[in-house]
Amino acid sequence: MSLRSAGRLRLLPPEDSARVQVACFRILGETGMRVDDADTRRVLAQAGCPQAADGRVLFGEEAVRRALESVPRRLVLYDRNGKTAVDTADRVPRFGLGINCLRTLDWRTGEHRSSTLADIRDTARLCEKLANIDLAASLGNPNELPACEQALAAVQALAEGTHKPLAYAAHDEAEDEAIWGWLAEAAGGWQALADRPFALDLTGPSSPLRLGAEACRRLAFAARRRLPVVCYPALLPGTTGPVTLEGALAQSTAEILAGLVVHQLSGPGSPVVTGSSILPMDLRSGGLAYGSPEYVLAGLAAVDLFTDLGIPSWTGAGCSDAHTVDAQAAAEAGMNLHLAVLSGTSFIHNLGYLSAGKTGSLEMLVLCDELIGSARRLAAGLSVSEESLAVEVSARATRENAFLIDEHTLAHMRTALWAPALLQRSSLEDWVREGSPSLQDRLRARLRDLLG
Repeated sequence: MSLRSAGRLRLLPPEDSARVQVACFRILGETGMRVDDADTRRVLAQAGCPQAADGRVLFGEEAVRRALESVPRRLVLYDRNGKTAVDTADRVPRFGLGINCLRTLDWRTGEHRSSTLADIRDTARLCEKLANIDLAASLGNPNELPACEQALAAVQALAEGTHKPLAYAAHDEAEDEAIWGWLAEAAGGWQALADRPFALDLTGPSSPLRLGAEACRRLAFAARRRLPVVCYPALLPGTTGPVTLEGALAQSTAEILAGLVVHQLSGPGSPVVTGSSILPMDLRSGGLAYGSPEYVLAGLAAVDLFTDLGIPSWTGAGCSDAHTVDAQAAAEAGMNLHLAVLSGTSFIHNLGYLSAGKTGSLEMLVLCDELIGSARRLAAGLSVSEESLAVEVSARATRENAFLIDEHTLAHMRTALWAPALLQRSSLEDWVREGSPSLQDRLRARLRDLLG
């Protein structure tokens, strides 16, 4: 791992990035992808991607390079007022939630239960009020509704509760088109939505090495309408791909590149973002490991790789395998958030996940909002200037040891040190006088202030 610039770290050296790219092209050209949609297979054949004897589509390097040349180098999302909210060309990290959790951790009762539409409404209201959250998402699904209605209802609840852009994942292409249609109507038409998109659809290939019919159609629909999508698979090392992170990265990237070919053939220059969705699995238990160092390593390596390929990307952080907001949750989220901002990515998602992505927690989201302040300060690095070096301050304040009251201190005291709102920095005596509140006590008090 080496310094990139201004505190940024590079995990994957350029020569290793090049080797991964070669491996990706070999996978696509020698093994290929199963493509389930007949129309997509015809389009690919016309673009120079033939079918092998076993029916798989082979993607030659030339076809992939053409797609890479047409992918926009940045993706921009706007809030409902038309103001830029996320720009992948920005060096300031932006943060968003996860989606599709099976359960909600009820912050009022401590109960793990099925998610409801009311939970999503609360999530939207909280996203609107948390200063460090830039992209809203549902965390869970409104499970009291039929499956075919859940994604649209979640999008509508989010749009009613926050002006911030939102991410979603539909169950199928019909539901996806209905959601985009509703969003277009809310925006004032398809062109208005394409000009200033405030939503992001998550879709993509399936591991191992498959482009399902639904993914093909969703990618093509979004590309034709110039609407932004996330294109990536969820790969489980040792189960749906190689157990080594390096092999998983190569296969996952090959799958993504195949998806980008389909996307760009349908609408050259249409916006897309990708990244690592390599989900390490503890093979002792079969459980996913969002809090693992391997999850971070895969995400950081993918940021380097896609930066080298010129594709906008995001990475996951702010998540934990713990089942409640405890020391493990804080340790894992703190680790992956701080490392994510040092990767150089400007787009980070999956905040609020517990239970390896199966439980959504508003307490966890408030904790992540706090940790983001620290992580952003770390990402800002140092700014060396005559003013910050303060040679004159050392000269004049040393005589009387008057640094505390020096005009330079008074001018910079509010910005020189990041000040947490929830993490403990008071004296032991003050903490005891306040009733010795735990971090979870403070998180719940913050939630009561914000949501009532």
